[in-house]
Amino acid sequence: MRAVSQNGKVKHEPKSAEADGPSGRPSWRSLPRGAMGFRLAHLAWGIVELSALTHVWSSALLRRRDRYLWASITLLLVQGAALVVGRGNCPFGSFQRQLGDPVPMFELALAPRAAKAAIPVLFVVAVAGIVAVLMRPPQRPSSPT
Repeated sequence: MRAVSQNGKVKHEPKSAEADGPSGRPSWRSLPRGAMGFRLAHLAWGIVELSALTHVWSSALLRRRDRYLWASITLLLVQGAALVVGRGNCPFGSFQRQLGDPVPMFELALAPRAAKAAIPVLFVVAVAGIVAVLMRPPQRPSSPT
């Protein structure tokens, strides 16, 4: 917002709640550049994580094994360890807030309560996928008779 001071100069007021979205969250435009960059990187990381989870489950169901499966499992285990360090929250949450983005990534798409529940649900889905990979050994090619 702009306002004209008594001496006729334009002064810029700090961003108000009007610059925020309807829920009081900062809008994309009101985020500092560092927060925008971090949000984009965080979303990209989330897409990679969901791709890894999808690959684990498809490998389990199709009884397929490849180097990407083991990389996906490793990635999910590293993410799980990071969530343990963050006590169930993203360990970069405080860094994200320092950059000026107080909205956790899952809350960009989900209500706060659902977003908080997403972590344990995804944890169970990931563990179940890894267990399924271990319990369903790869199929051996059938030999011609």
